Amino acid sequence: MSRTVHTSVMPAEALSFLALRPGDRVVDGTLGGGGHTRLLAEAVGPTGLVIGIDRDPGAIERGASAFAGLPVRLAQANYRDIPEVLDALAIDRVDAVLLDVGLSSDQLADDTRGFSFDSEGPLDLRFDPTEGEPAWRLVNRLRPETLADLLYEYGEERHSRRIARRVAAAREREPIRTARQFAAIVTAAVPRQYPPPRIHPATRSFQALRIAVNEELKSLRIALERVPGRLAEGGRMVVIAFHSLEDRLVKQAFRNAQVWECLTRSPVEASEAEVAGNPRARSARLRAARRLPDPPAA
Repeated sequence: MSRTVHTSVMPAEALSFLALRPGDRVVDGTLGGGGHTRLLAEAVGPTGLVIGIDRDPGAIERGASAFAGLPVRLAQANYRDIPEVLDALAIDRVDAVLLDVGLSSDQLADDTRGFSFDSEGPLDLRFDPTEGEPAWRLVNRLRPETLADLLYEYGEERHSRRIARRVAAAREREPIRTARQFAAIVTAAVPRQYPPPRIHPATRSFQALRIAVNEELKSLRIALERVPGRLAEGGRMVVIAFHSLEDRLVKQAFRNAQVWECLTRSPVEASEAEVAGNPRARSARLRAARRLPDPPAA
């Protein structure tokens, strides 16, 4: 298994808000390249425990060797299933939860997964390649109106109608299978802008398909509802989101004053120095909250 090429976003800020102590038990719900996980393990020390979760079997496989000898337990699962993972480990409550819900650079670098615009591999986009429907199948079967709605809702793509019409015309000639194929169709459909935009023209469309096939917003919504029940009083949750739809869900959840004390009035953004070294950090938004005591029983 190849080594990770992923660089974790805002590690110092995440650790600061989590305020971990030796012996704490913490969930890293998005293992990815394991950068955050290693820092969490160092913070809790040999008497603590980090439960690393990821849907991607590749991340779990890399982590199994990378964290040998450290207080880390790994589980291949969706982070919305944190309660079930904790039940399997006979753990009632944990002291902290971290979710970094962005795309891993390891996934981008894997040509067989279709996350990169230049990939000749299939337009798959699933975090767990054994679960759900690959994106290429979605692109080829959806009615143009439905595809346009999906691109607009999940990608906030204002040219969604034009793109859907181009896709429909292209797939009549031949099925759309590769990421490069789809990216070229989208690029041709989007009007040219001057100066050129900072992001690739297909960015929002890829984002929309990825969110759809992985049910990302649904998973985040469920996790935000379920985590408080497994977080100790005073325990902290940090979520790093990468687009407005995710960040909005986190903001709304942390506004529940019966459950959370919000620790970030506005989202924390990566420093200029971090963005210079890791451009993916530019769109990251970090929010944190502290679990309030359960209200007294009536």
